[in-house]
Amino acid sequence: MAAATNNQLNVEKSPSWGSRSVDCFEKLELIGEGTYGQVYMAREKETGEIVALKKIRMDNEKEGFPITAIREIKILKKLQHENVIKLKEIVTSSGPEGDDQGKQDGNKYKGNIYMVFEYMDHDLTGLSDRPGLRFTVPQIKCYMKQLLTGLHYCHVNQVLHRDIKGSNLLIDNEGNLKLADFGLARSFSNDHNANLTNRVITLWYRPPELLLGATKYGPAVDMWSVGCIFAELLYGKPILPGKNEPEQLNKIYELCGTPDELNWPGVSKIPWYNKFKPARQMKKRIRELFRHFDRHALDLLDKMLVLDPSQRIAAKDALDAEYFWTDPLPCDPKSLPKYESSHEYQTKKKRQQQRQNEEAAKRQKLQHPQQHARLPPIQQTGQAHPQHWNAPSHPLNNSQPPMPSVPSHQLYGKARGPPGGPNRYPPSGTSGGYYQDRGGQSGGYNSAPYPPQGRGPPYPGNNAPSNGPRGAGAAAGFGAPNYPQSSQYGVSGGRGSNPLGGNRNQQYNWQQ
Repeated sequence: MAAATNNQLNVEKSPSWGSRSVDCFEKLELIGEGTYGQVYMAREKETGEIVALKKIRMDNEKEGFPITAIREIKILKKLQHENVIKLKEIVTSSGPEGDDQGKQDGNKYKGNIYMVFEYMDHDLTGLSDRPGLRFTVPQIKCYMKQLLTGLHYCHVNQVLHRDIKGSNLLIDNEGNLKLADFGLARSFSNDHNANLTNRVITLWYRPPELLLGATKYGPAVDMWSVGCIFAELLYGKPILPGKNEPEQLNKIYELCGTPDELNWPGVSKIPWYNKFKPARQMKKRIRELFRHFDRHALDLLDKMLVLDPSQRIAAKDALDAEYFWTDPLPCDPKSLPKYESSHEYQTKKKRQQQRQNEEAAKRQKLQHPQQHARLPPIQQTGQAHPQHWNAPSHPLNNSQPPMPSVPSHQLYGKARGPPGGPNRYPPSGTSGGYYQDRGGQSGGYNSAPYPPQGRGPPYPGNNAPSNGPRGAGAAAGFGAPNYPQSSQYGVSGGRGSNPLGGNRNQQYNWQQ
C-alpha cells in the first residue's frame, strides 16, 4: 500500500478481509478440487480482474472453522515474496450454495468462506502433462531456481511447506513460479523439539524419515520433495511412484540404498525402522541409474536425495550449486513460451473423458457389430457405374429401347458370373468403404486424444532421439533423458557469469 503524504490519509482502495461478498465475483471455471474444497477461476465484476477463488470446505467440520484454513491464512499473511502465492483477501457467502449441477454443498452452517488468490495460468504437473511438451534445460533451471528461492524464503521465516509437489507449484504466462497450497504448512522452531505429524506430504514426494514414523523434523523434509521434483523434470516422469507406504520405502531403498547407523546415525531409533527393515542390503544407485544426467545436475540431485535429513542439502546451498552457474544458464522467465491454461485437475478430467469415450465406443462395437457391405464390382475401363432409376416416369427409363428376351451372357458373349481379375473390388486406396471414417486425427491440445501416460524428458538435442525408450540397457527402468548435453549458448563447462552482477547472495535477499 502506498505511503501517505502531506499529512493526508492513505485512501488507496483496499477492502478489509471478510467485508465483501463472493457475489462480487463471477465464477468462470472449476480448476481444482480436493479434500480442502474447490478452486474456481473467477472474474471480479467491478474491475474485470481474473482471480482464483478457493472455497473452504465446511461440511466435515464439527468445531467450526477448519484449523488448516486458519493456519494457511495466518502463514500467507506473514509470507510476502515473489515466489509465494499472494492471498489477496477473504470473502464470504451469506447462505448455502450449490455446485455446478445445483446440488447443495452439505454445509450445515449459514454461509461459506472463500480465499481470493492471484490467478496463475498453470501448475507444473498440468503444464508437464501437455502432449508433446518438452522442457529445455534453461527452462528447468529457471523453474528450479525460483522454487528453491521461494522455499528458502519460507525456511528463513521458519515455515515448513510440507506438501511440495508439481500441482502445488503454480506458473503464470510470464514464466513466474510460485509456491501455493499452504494448507499443510506450519511454523517450526530451530531446535526441532516439537512433535509434528508425519502424515504430511504426498506419498511420491514424502521423505524416508516421515515414512519411518519420525515426528521431529525440519526443512529437510521439503528438500527431499524438491529433489523428487528435480529428478522428475529431468527424467520426464515421477521417479518414486509407490502405491502404498511399504512400497514407497522399498522404492526409496532401491534408489538410495538401505539406511543403517553408518549412513544415517540414529535411524534405528526411529519408531518404524525395524518394521520396514528390508530383507536384503541395497546400495545407493542414483549415479548409476541417472548416469546420463548432466554432471552438475547429478551432483545436486545426489545431495538432495540423501537418506539422512541432517546431511541433506539446504535450499540456500542448493541455489549456490554449480548446476545454476554453468552453461546453459537459467533463462529469463519472461523469455519462456506462453501456453494455453493447464492445471492438473483439467488434464486429469480430459484424460478421464477420453478413456470413457474409448470404453463407450468399445461397448457399442461389441453390442452392435457392423456388417460388412458387399461392394459392387468396378466397371470396365471407360465405363461409369450404372445408374439405378427406379421411377417409371423418369425420362431415361422411358427412352431406353426394349432389350431382347435372351440371357445376358448370350447377348454380350461372356461367361455367366461377375467379372474377375484384379479390378473386381475397389483398390485399398479409395476413400470410401467400411473404414472410410478412420482418418488421421489432427493434432492440438483440445482436439487430439491424450497419449499414453508418462511425461517426456526435456527437449532433445541433435544426437538424442525424441521418441522411443530413454536409452538402451538402463537398469530398473531408468534410462538416458532426452535433453542436450551440450549448451545452446556456448561450450559447456566453467562457472557462468552472474547476469545480475554483484554478490550472488544479493539476488535472493538472503540473510547474511
